Amino acid sequence: MTHRARVGAIEIAYETFGAPDDPPMLLIMGLGTQMLGWPDEFCQLLAARGLYVIRFDNRDIGLSTHLHDAPAPDVMAAVAGDARSASYTLTDMAADAAGLMDALALTSAHVVGASLGGMVAQTLAIEHPRRVRSLTSIMSTTGDRRVGAPTEAGAAALMAPPARDRDGAIERALNSARTIGSPGFPLDEQAVRDRASRSFDRAFDPPGVARQLVAVLASPDRTPQLRELAVPTLVIHGADDALIGVSGGRATAAAIPDAELVIIEGMGHDLPRAVWPELAGHIGDLIGRVER
Repeated sequence: MTHRARVGAIEIAYETFGAPDDPPMLLIMGLGTQMLGWPDEFCQLLAARGLYVIRFDNRDIGLSTHLHDAPAPDVMAAVAGDARSASYTLTDMAADAAGLMDALALTSAHVVGASLGGMVAQTLAIEHPRRVRSLTSIMSTTGDRRVGAPTEAGAAALMAPPARDRDGAIERALNSARTIGSPGFPLDEQAVRDRASRSFDRAFDPPGVARQLVAVLASPDRTPQLRELAVPTLVIHGADDALIGVSGGRATAAAIPDAELVIIEGMGHDLPRAVWPELAGHIGDLIGRVER
């Protein structure tokens, strides 16, 4: 069941798995990807480890508030270094996550972010350190443009023209999965189709995705601040990530004191079902150490 929480001037849509008395885990998804990017069964797998799992739609995506009245985002200008069209930054998205925790009366949580969600999670740990019991950054990077660069094909997939209709959205999702997905694991095309169709039916807003991308490009390199973190941290990255190169994960782990780095062979820029038990195991082990 989807709930909504008022966070400042916006509403955040969220769902929960597990018992509210268990240690809370906040899942933050990536660019243009709704909370459905954390599959139900994966969330249930985490909840079965004794965790209260919360997934949510970032601003401008899914059932959370879309900033339709914001200035038009200029992605190409932001790529070139002119981010004046940004309506917000990762700082604002991290504040949304902290505000959701306030709405749920959580003083802190174990925070897990994937891709852009990893950037938001890192920013949350930097700017709201008391809210983060542990940090897991998956297939993400530090904001240093010298690391985590996409392959040429990965960049093309990211910048591909938005779909115009439901069928186009499904086909675009499939093309993206074939390009940046995990070459070492089977592609579940039906799961991609199902998520793309559900996402389109919940909300379809290409300008909102562009605003998220400009927010990333408008945000500074976090490396100096990551070096000051004092939070138990796990960094997970696919060895074959075509969208955020594995150097981004390595740099993240190198920056954060005592961070654990896990590189998964054959994994790209997605969460293939075959790696769910391994992901849940690594994350659960980290949280177990912290909770003890």
